[in-house]
Amino acid sequence: MKNFKLNNGLDIPSVGLGVFRLEDNKEAQKVVELALSVGYRRIDTAMVYQNEEAVGKAIKASGIACEKIFVTTKLWNENQRKGDVQEAFEESLHKLELDYIDLYLIHWPVPGKFVESWKVLEKIYKSGKAKAIGVSNFKRHHLEELKKASDIIPAVNQVELRPYLSQELELEYCDKEGIVLEAWSPFTAGKTGLLKDEVLLEIAERYAKSTAQIVLRWSYQRGVITIPKSSHKQRLEENIHIFDFELTESDMNKIAQMNVNKRIGPDLDNFDF
Repeated sequence: MKNFKLNNGLDIPSVGLGVFRLEDNKEAQKVVELALSVGYRRIDTAMVYQNEEAVGKAIKASGIACEKIFVTTKLWNENQRKGDVQEAFEESLHKLELDYIDLYLIHWPVPGKFVESWKVLEKIYKSGKAKAIGVSNFKRHHLEELKKASDIIPAVNQVELRPYLSQELELEYCDKEGIVLEAWSPFTAGKTGLLKDEVLLEIAERYAKSTAQIVLRWSYQRGVITIPKSSHKQRLEENIHIFDFELTESDMNKIAQMNVNKRIGPDLDNFDF
């Protein structure tokens, strides 16, 4: 596993396991245990996923020291609206059975609330209970609003990103500001046919890799963290074995040209949840 370095000096694994839609706690625990057993050291969950307890149990069952596993969880929108940010954080900490969270994110930029929520995250960070803090689904104007109102630059911005939605401008902005960009749903869960795209199939054949590995390697070479989800051992193993080859500049450009700004997630400025 290769790491990236966050703006506060903390190392973060460049590939991790996302557990979105693993709401059955037995299944979630089984998948996380399996992922840890094959070499994953980064788990990405959220309060709204309803599987933080399963993640905590899996970490404990793995026998791997907590400090060797990088855990992310997220503040949900309703907690922002209610103003119980600190309480929500403490609840997540309790469910995960951890002494601290490696990375705590604001899940969505709730209008009129996310700046206030960020100020609480700053206090949590300064207390040492979160080793790093960041955001998810923020556009540049959201980040600029935070920048004007706070002392701490987010360490991470987790966004929808894949070859069909390359987020080039967001990546340029985050690189300039010292924020690491992180991709959720890098494969689109089969909704767009990305992994069967002819461009990726041709490149994958030449490198004797899967199209999923090509996508993850493309992200890695751009400095983007990925959190692919899978419950199958072979795919879990494939998804972290992307460090024994390097895409050429020509192939990176071919993948870049696949961008069509195709989003499957909600509008970041007009969500109603």
